[in-house]
Amino acid sequence: MSAENPASPLDNPVWGSLNGAHRAFAEYAGSGAARYLLSANPFAALADPEDPAAWADLAALVGPGQEVWLTGLLTPPAGWETVAVVPGVQLDGRAVRVEHAPDAVRLGPADVEEMTALVKLTEPGPFLPRTVELGTYLGIRHEGRLVAMAGERMRPPGWTEISAVCTHPDFRGRGLAARLVRAVAAGIRDRGDLPFLHAAAANTGAVRLYESMGFVLRREPVFIGVRSPKAQRDDLRNTL
Repeated sequence: MSAENPASPLDNPVWGSLNGAHRAFAEYAGSGAARYLLSANPFAALADPEDPAAWADLAALVGPGQEVWLTGLLTPPAGWETVAVVPGVQLDGRAVRVEHAPDAVRLGPADVEEMTALVKLTEPGPFLPRTVELGTYLGIRHEGRLVAMAGERMRPPGWTEISAVCTHPDFRGRGLAARLVRAVAAGIRDRGDLPFLHAAAANTGAVRLYESMGFVLRREPVFIGVRSPKAQRDDLRNTL
């Protein structure tokens, strides 16, 4: 990387998270691969996606014939199977106006069942039983019912990703998502980090909302599901 274009933690956010703030949620193999605990986040990362040794470490970490998700600008080597490709956007939120939301409530492990139900209904992205432990999650309730939420996921050095932004269909059009994004971003800024987020490129409505709030397109990564090479077995031949 040249001095004119220095590396950023956002270039490899999963790796930065797993070797920093989220080390307690990480599993490692060698010096080239890491992944989140499967109960917290489906993503893994490579120290250097162009290094064959890092891919070998990842294969050892996940086991033969297993699926794992990666993000970035990468091409799997021979033997790996690509099973899903989701074009995405990465948005820089340093210019977003932040504002705490007094009516938002902190969500935790006791709320996971409700949070999971809302995610299944609205499909903002993966949300697993321990995802809520990765950072601060805020929600808005109406008559006790969780109707909107947003929270924190990856935490590369100096940055925190805003994730799981969703609103129940019956409560859309009221600005709840924007309020929660600003509130989560306020907490991120309070501790000295900068907010960013990812979205599927096809989710144009969400991308337009984020851009209207001040998020700026930084790059267009790909979310890619890959399957590790199957175990090699010697041919077994009967001998007489």
